[in-house]
Amino acid sequence: MIDVTLGIIGGSGLYDLPGLTGDWVRIESPWGRPSDDVLIGHVGDTRVVFLPRHGRGHRVDPTGIDYRANIDVMKRAGVTDLVSLSAVGSLKEDLPPGTFVVVDQFIDRTFARAKSFFGEGCVAHVSMAHPVSPQLGDKVVAAAEATGARYRRGGTYIAMEGPQFSSLAESQLYRAWGAHVIGMTNMPEAKLAREAEICYATVAMVTDFDSWHADHGEVDISAIIKTMNENSDAARALVAELVRTMPARREPCPGGADTALEHAIITHPDARDPALIAKLDAVAGRVLGPRVPGAAA
Repeated sequence: MIDVTLGIIGGSGLYDLPGLTGDWVRIESPWGRPSDDVLIGHVGDTRVVFLPRHGRGHRVDPTGIDYRANIDVMKRAGVTDLVSLSAVGSLKEDLPPGTFVVVDQFIDRTFARAKSFFGEGCVAHVSMAHPVSPQLGDKVVAAAEATGARYRRGGTYIAMEGPQFSSLAESQLYRAWGAHVIGMTNMPEAKLAREAEICYATVAMVTDFDSWHADHGEVDISAIIKTMNENSDAARALVAELVRTMPARREPCPGGADTALEHAIITHPDARDPALIAKLDAVAGRVLGPRVPGAAA
């Protein structure tokens, strides 16, 4: 059994977590500057760590987010299970604004972001065939049902670079690929969570129909903000229910997220870069050696 610390990454419109009493803690990361401090507290027996992805006040744009630092500080805070909430556009007629999609696949179209903790000096390859934890997804779905949220289980999230929205041609292309929703933030976040051996799930909150829908035309930011605010209230209720029902201990995550690095590192120990290994103390300490205690240990 694994002692659970539930991490929540709040996307656009979700900059705090009402009901979570605790302290905002600054955790330093060797990978850069995280989006913000993390709010650490308990709900019942469950330890919870909350990070606003764009920072409180929405200060950081999607490309400017240091995804490695964000995941690293969540790992240093002890997070074992991570639920990511993000605003998205819909690429399907039957996923109107206000729908929550518990996605299970990703297509990564970002190009200006560091996508791995590993590289020259320590090479690793982790499987991303099934990037979302079905066990954690089950708990998210149960929370959605309990709170009456309109949701769909399963779907493909395409991550674009941003910060601009899609052109009509791009939106039509992504629909032809079979993607369900489009956003700017869940990649490389999901990849990095897998490298950090954190079970991961996404709640994609639909705010608009992107630019493909003949009846809606181009994306209207004022309409997005209105729907985003409505979604945020429903998201807070969902998260509150998820935290309330999250067990303090769980079985290993199906799909091997807890042990994703077990056979992933291929660089011979004698050829590993000591400076990079030092930076990997939290992310890969389980397989590389003892972890340096984090600020929130």
